[in-house]
Amino acid sequence: MSWLASNIAPIMFGALLLFLLTGFPVAFALAATGMVFGWIAVELSIVPALFFNALPLRLYGIMSNDVLLAIPFFTFMGLILERSRMAEDLLETIGQVFGKLRGGLAIAVVLVGAMLAATTGVVAASVISMGLISLPIMMRYGYSRPLAAGVITASGTLAQIIPPSLVLIVIADQLGQSVGDMYKAAFIPAFALVAIYVLAMIVLAVIRPKWVPALPPEALIYHESNGNTGHRSLGILTLASIVMGATVFNHWAQIKTWLGASPDFVPPTDEKVVMALMVGIFFAWVAAVLDKLLKFNLLSTLARQVTFVLIPPLLLVFLVLGTIFLGVATPTEGGAMGATGALIMAMARKRLSMSLLKQALDSSSKLAIFVLFVLIGSTIFALTFQAIDGPTWVKSLFAALPGGQLGFLLFVNALVFVLGCFLDFFEIAFILLPLLLPVLKELDINLVWFGVMIAMNLQTSFLTPPFGFALFYLRSVAPKSDYTDKVTGKRIAGMKTSDIYKGSVAFVALQLIMVAAIIYEPRIVTYGLGEQKVLDVKNVDMNITPKEDTEEAPPTFGAPALPPAK
Repeated sequence: MSWLASNIAPIMFGALLLFLLTGFPVAFALAATGMVFGWIAVELSIVPALFFNALPLRLYGIMSNDVLLAIPFFTFMGLILERSRMAEDLLETIGQVFGKLRGGLAIAVVLVGAMLAATTGVVAASVISMGLISLPIMMRYGYSRPLAAGVITASGTLAQIIPPSLVLIVIADQLGQSVGDMYKAAFIPAFALVAIYVLAMIVLAVIRPKWVPALPPEALIYHESNGNTGHRSLGILTLASIVMGATVFNHWAQIKTWLGASPDFVPPTDEKVVMALMVGIFFAWVAAVLDKLLKFNLLSTLARQVTFVLIPPLLLVFLVLGTIFLGVATPTEGGAMGATGALIMAMARKRLSMSLLKQALDSSSKLAIFVLFVLIGSTIFALTFQAIDGPTWVKSLFAALPGGQLGFLLFVNALVFVLGCFLDFFEIAFILLPLLLPVLKELDINLVWFGVMIAMNLQTSFLTPPFGFALFYLRSVAPKSDYTDKVTGKRIAGMKTSDIYKGSVAFVALQLIMVAAIIYEPRIVTYGLGEQKVLDVKNVDMNITPKEDTEEAPPTFGAPALPPAK
């Protein structure tokens, strides 16, 4: 009994791992482990029986957590947009823009994946949509099978790191950080990963042109009367929009002064970026509308099509992320506005039906209930684990690692990567992060930076064979057997599961490179947070100066010297 009492923390953790390996639902495995070992701890007199009185309060705290409301809102928004065929419109249009270039179709898939991530935030919806629409076109025109599968699955998983990511919401909640700060910090590394994907496609177009052929002329559907494709007109409109946005970015302080702000006002960078993007988007939309209504015919059909297809989702991104970055709305309020905006977009396109609405509500409710039950289970486990002094055991475990902070970060990333091959990101976040939190504070690691790094690592869990969910999503829609193409009439071989696995490996490597870059250069993440004010406790004056106009001065209160901040 004494041996059991002194080693109950590692035994409890090992029991949880064995429970999970049986395939039992994670939420109930966590709760059962916490309850059983809580009872054992009470019987061994390690903790008093009254400690279970804290459980109802903790569960009520979960129910009243407003931050978690953002999860069903963003899920509902993504499902409405996916089922209203926004992805189909984006892929068709962006594919026409880049299709005449080698690797252009792959680049279009990456860019559309990033846009879907910023609007839908649902990995399954993104992967399935692009698998149904882009994969047949890639196979039709001779793209490398592993590359086509890899670029679709990797682009679909961008929803894990690009705000409004559900992963970032969960990580922020578990680390006790602001979701808005987590979104701002993830913005640069997320789009840096998109840039890495695009650069990889460009490099392949140079060294392996047969893997990424351009679309033939007959596949380009937008043509002008003079035979041009309209790319020149689109380029001029894009350049003009960029110039307008850059002008606003450089002169936003003066504009704010004209609007009544103080002459000394210095706008933050994220505010200038948001307003510059909005002005550039608005300029392009006004130009396209006037050109169409007044029949100037200065813009090509392609330029107008791109503008009208891109503007609604970009406005939705501003409605959600722009208001969060500007501090106008909380993430929960931004999610509610995004869900409302998605409904309006679907209604405007006459694609909203009662069956679609029921499906979206049903799926959103199921995901919200799943997250809630896993969180309840992890809370029960964490209550018992803390009561038996589990955090001290975890600290001692990581204290034995060589290399200090770097050794700790390498080990944790390796652990998360391995767990990602078997567990869902919700389960990893709810189980692992509460255990690591005391160690993170002990090592003085920036929690927002650590959260973004873990989110980037968790993204690999959707791609790592054999249990990557994105691989399963693509397998469910990819043709398994040979078929006759409807456009060319040629016989095309089906997609092998081995091709899907091979394609994921290269993109997992690219994601791990991004994780290494975040570890090597933390400013990739912290730059998005802006200037952080740190209280210098060594120079805080705690003395109260007596008033001079009183006859008897009040006593002076002093404070002992504070120890230096760790």
